[in-house]
Amino acid sequence: MKNFSSLLVPALLAASLAAMAQQPASTVQQNGTDTGVAALAAATGKDAQTAAKPSAASAPTAATKQPDRAEAYYHFQLGHIYEEMVSTSGRADYVSKAVNEYKAALEADPSSSYLAASLAELYARTGNIRDAVAQAQEVIARDPDNLDARRLLGRIYLRAIGDLQGGTQAEAEAIVRMAIEQYEQIVRLDPKSIEDHLLLGRLYRLNNETGKAESEFRAAVKLQPSSEDAVTTLALLYNEEGNFNRALDILQSVPEVNRSPRIYAGLGYTYEQKKDYKSAVAAYRKAVDLDQDNLDARRGLAQNLLSDNQNDAALEQYNAIAAADPQDVQTLLRISEIHRRDGQFDKAKEALDKAQAIAPDSMEVQYNRAVIEEGFGRFDEAAKILEELLKRTEKSNGIYSASERNNRSIFLERLGTVYREANKTQLAVDTFRKMTSFGDELAARGYQQVIETYRDAKNWPAATATAQEAVERLPNDRSLQMVLAGQEADTGDADAAIDRVKAMLNGKPAEDREVWIALAQMNSRLRRYAEAEKAAANALELSTKPEDKSYVVFITGSIYERQKKYDEAEACFRKVIASDPKNPMALNYLGYMLADRGTRLEEALSLIRRAVALDPQNGAYLDSLGWVYFKMGKYDLAEAELRKAIDRIDTDPTVHEHLGDVYQKTNRLKLAAAQWERSLQEWKKTIPAEVDSTEVAKVQKKLDGAKVKIAKQEEHKR
Repeated sequence: MKNFSSLLVPALLAASLAAMAQQPASTVQQNGTDTGVAALAAATGKDAQTAAKPSAASAPTAATKQPDRAEAYYHFQLGHIYEEMVSTSGRADYVSKAVNEYKAALEADPSSSYLAASLAELYARTGNIRDAVAQAQEVIARDPDNLDARRLLGRIYLRAIGDLQGGTQAEAEAIVRMAIEQYEQIVRLDPKSIEDHLLLGRLYRLNNETGKAESEFRAAVKLQPSSEDAVTTLALLYNEEGNFNRALDILQSVPEVNRSPRIYAGLGYTYEQKKDYKSAVAAYRKAVDLDQDNLDARRGLAQNLLSDNQNDAALEQYNAIAAADPQDVQTLLRISEIHRRDGQFDKAKEALDKAQAIAPDSMEVQYNRAVIEEGFGRFDEAAKILEELLKRTEKSNGIYSASERNNRSIFLERLGTVYREANKTQLAVDTFRKMTSFGDELAARGYQQVIETYRDAKNWPAATATAQEAVERLPNDRSLQMVLAGQEADTGDADAAIDRVKAMLNGKPAEDREVWIALAQMNSRLRRYAEAEKAAANALELSTKPEDKSYVVFITGSIYERQKKYDEAEACFRKVIASDPKNPMALNYLGYMLADRGTRLEEALSLIRRAVALDPQNGAYLDSLGWVYFKMGKYDLAEAELRKAIDRIDTDPTVHEHLGDVYQKTNRLKLAAAQWERSLQEWKKTIPAEVDSTEVAKVQKKLDGAKVKIAKQEEHKR
């Protein structure tokens, strides 16, 4: 049973409550009437199928006298007239008159279930819930198959469920149970009512009786296979259970000619759960084509376009939504996200400012503010925002719900990343460590981030020790096992590490793909290129989604580049860029490869600029930009970019070598020598698998030559 007291309107009963709201209801209530959940609970102290004692307000029970149906009819008609006058005039005195006439009718014909049910209906319409329930229960006690009375009780209970925030957990559970009892009888009495099967199914779902819910939904679909309400409700249940294929089957069973926007939206949602974003886009687009004003379908279309990396098309849809609903904060956040992904941080900030004006206290808005500050390189400001979010969500007892843990892990991971980018290694490690106190999946992410931070800082023993700790704590986490094996291959017994990873192959395509990727990367670092290429080919064969294929092709390109197979590497990177023109890794790698060889420098500059625009604080991309400027002889621009790169990745030997080369070209030999010296120091800290002996020798030669020249210059001065 869910915690009903925390629900405003249960989602699965939204359709029921909306339908109930269409029932005729008076705006007049009698003085002293109590319509709350407590009153309803008090009025239903006994089971609905148990005889209830007549309340003071209810009609007399059947006596021995013979019914006077003429007299009953007369008073019933008067009561009905007064009831109509209540609706048209809103006068409270007509309520009492109507009630009295219905009572007089029952006095004349005490055995009439119809008259008793009409009185109960009047009580309900005028807000007298207590007497309505008592009267309806009395009717059912005399006539258990009275469908009208059971429908009335069912509607009253449903209406109470929509107001559960005012009651206790026990009251809520009791009302849901009583509603179920009534609708079980209603579908028995009227088995061909689609609406009642759906209502009963939703009540079962609310009560966590999914098997019974499925039976009722399937009964509704069987009665009317083309009913969009029945089909989409059953599909939603299957989606909630993770049975996406069954959800698709039931939705696709509706012929295309009969599919409504709601059916297509259901298909789109189901494809989205399967992460089949292209199919989701196609389905949502049909929903929008059929109903241009359906903003929910348009939101689904926009989100799946974004998930499919169709940023421009997604932005077009989000702009349309924002024009129709300027107060939609989520849409403004998505617009900001798209601009940020495209490297347009000013536009991203503009959209975020609009969102913040609408929801200044939104944690999601503040989180995105931190991401933008990070993009601008304002790490202290970003850290301050994230620290405040963590403070806002902190609990003194340290006990968090699943959603609270997830939010805090997101804040912690971003804060740790900000610290790492600002070269605050210990702060980054301490922050990521806090994630390891959460559940297994979140703890695994925390460990991986700690390991990556130590690797960036070239603290290899700490990285390996953390990987060992992680595997000991989470022995069933395959990704951590592969991380540990990678560490050991880089720093110890490579053959044993690779054999352990190979042993993880189990015939499951998705899991085997990850294993082959790990083997490709491990063998590439060990310069076992034939094995690396074979592993990458196996991973590619197991990749089904376009983005998965692109990633493996990128890895293959990097393997070729390390072997100086430049033509093959270029073909791979161009293939990635063709499928994803905004892939910064491929843009940078290809641009740097061209620049380093002094080939097609204008094209290299264009590629690298695109990468930097997409990720302006990435030290590797800034180094590439500085290097292409150096190759073009633009030394002042080269120096500026390389200085920024060193601020981001000051432990990278290549960046220091490049800046040294700039200083040499601009006749600042001592500064050049200092940078080359630092480059050699960083090479000494690098694990053997990553050391390029040819590069090290080249830097050493530059430094030796510089020292000779500097010595001669000093001697000449003397």
